[in-house]
Amino acid sequence: MHFIVIFKGKILHACIKKIIYLSVVTPGLFLGLLSSMAHGQGALPVQPPNIVLILADDLGFSDLGSYGSEIDTPNLDTIAAQGMRFANFHTAASCAPTRAMLLTGVDSHAAGVANIVEAIPDYQATSPAYQGVLDKNVVTISERLRDLGYRTYMSGKWHLGQTAEQLPSQRGFDRAFSLGDTGADNWRQRSYLPIYEKANWYEDGQPTELPKDFYSSKTLVDKAIEYIDSDVDDDAAKPFFTYLAFQAVHIPVQAPAEFRDKYLQSYTNGWSVLREKRSQGLLDSGILESTVASYVAPTTVPWDSLDAQTQAFESKGMAVYAGMVDAMDYHIGRLVTHLKRQGKLENTVFIFLSDNGAEGSLATRQQGDSPAAPVYLMSAWMRASGFNTDVETLGEIDSYHDIGPSWASAAVGPLAWYKFFASEGGMRVPLVIGGKVNGQPVIANTGAVSQSLTWVTDIAPTILQLAGTVDLPLDMVGKSLIPVLQDERASVRLADEIIGYELGGNKALFQGDYKLVYNRFRGQKSEWQLFNISVDPGETQNLATAKPQLFVELKADYALWAVQNGVVEVRPDYEQGRVMLGKVFANRPILLVIPLSILLGMLALVILISWVLFRRFRKVGA
Repeated sequence: MHFIVIFKGKILHACIKKIIYLSVVTPGLFLGLLSSMAHGQGALPVQPPNIVLILADDLGFSDLGSYGSEIDTPNLDTIAAQGMRFANFHTAASCAPTRAMLLTGVDSHAAGVANIVEAIPDYQATSPAYQGVLDKNVVTISERLRDLGYRTYMSGKWHLGQTAEQLPSQRGFDRAFSLGDTGADNWRQRSYLPIYEKANWYEDGQPTELPKDFYSSKTLVDKAIEYIDSDVDDDAAKPFFTYLAFQAVHIPVQAPAEFRDKYLQSYTNGWSVLREKRSQGLLDSGILESTVASYVAPTTVPWDSLDAQTQAFESKGMAVYAGMVDAMDYHIGRLVTHLKRQGKLENTVFIFLSDNGAEGSLATRQQGDSPAAPVYLMSAWMRASGFNTDVETLGEIDSYHDIGPSWASAAVGPLAWYKFFASEGGMRVPLVIGGKVNGQPVIANTGAVSQSLTWVTDIAPTILQLAGTVDLPLDMVGKSLIPVLQDERASVRLADEIIGYELGGNKALFQGDYKLVYNRFRGQKSEWQLFNISVDPGETQNLATAKPQLFVELKADYALWAVQNGVVEVRPDYEQGRVMLGKVFANRPILLVIPLSILLGMLALVILISWVLFRRFRKVGA
């Protein structure tokens, strides 16, 4: 017997590691396994869980009911009540870098996606970290899961490359219905920006057309269900991994009237009132442990300064936003119900998060000190493309809306700033993990809230360990959250461990409760600041002077991290919008970008000026 144990050492070692894993992930199952072994019954069959990874787009920190919102999100709230909510979870402040980290577990610079491809200036584009597409040498979670025997599916926004070898069908997904662009219309197959000639949708690596009844949240869930149900023969026994990446609530903000109209009276008191309610909601729901000071971004316009007509438009626009969140949750509920009917819900884990904070950019109108010229050009392009901003049908087919900086600042509660900024409002987002593994809750203390500092790269290693992997890949910088799922008080990082971050010249470094922040502001001096985000998530008290030694040490840590990760600093004149606009005209002839009505107007103006000058010179000559 001793010789057999020695000969089978590797197998025995693997079995012991598997038992340890089961004891961490599913203690109830582990006890059952020991019991069966004690009675000579052998090991119980263990089926790896199905995993559903759900990503919202531009969802604010306090936009879910379980995070204190007034928006109805009963399906996600149920997952939260039976699972765990994370109060200190962070992503990049823009979509593609987050998606790269989410799907690989490595830093966005190592993945080649330090920024969205549309916003990378030429002097950065020569660096491997700033390709804007997922590096071919980085391994995705779908590739790893497929090697473990999983069926792998995706439906939704990809935005990590559009050549044949960059699409999800070549990055580990068996089936994929994907949007290659940064966003698109939610009702029709058309672009939402003049960057693209059309919305670029693909299925299984080939360009595809949208169904006639397309609404993004509905169709993406339809496709997820279709792929899951495509089990045939031996594949039916395999677990599945589904990556469901919604367009909600990215610009253009659009929602069916039946979801929008529930909220027509919810926002008539304005964004300042909403921020107060959301901050209190975060406190009441247990996300915030105590009352904290709120940061009000200087881009927030006083509600009382708006006339009645503008207030009515803005409040309805926020109702559209709420309706879009509500609709997303409704269609998530359809997926949950379907899995229950198929008998798969008892062995399915759900992971829900947002890719960054709420979107505060203005595309359709001027608000406060925002520049008027780009808004005018965008509005002209929209009209030529068939969009409108009519208040009567706001959010419906052919409507185009964005909530702007004032509502975005409220959607993140007390947090500072919003999408694109390295402040908490741009980076701290909801994360909900729930569901069951072989009938046992994946969370030890269901309904709990974790205050542990967590990062988007933690999701991939967590998924791998849920799937049964014990030894994580060495290239992953993220930490498995399994210890936190078993004890919400646990931390996956040492007190002196750092997380570095850079995107578009905005920078941050996390260490324990402290965060070093550097944001670039138009027309303002930028400087490093230091905050204790545990007690001051609103980033209202700069501690740079109060803690000078820590301030200097963290700046040195960031400088070292930047070198190690290939950070290329942006130039002082860098503006994301300007870079994107430049690529519009670089990639498409100006006659295809400027609407015909504007061109005709410009031509008429030239003719008129020429005629006036001709008459004047003729008089002078006479």
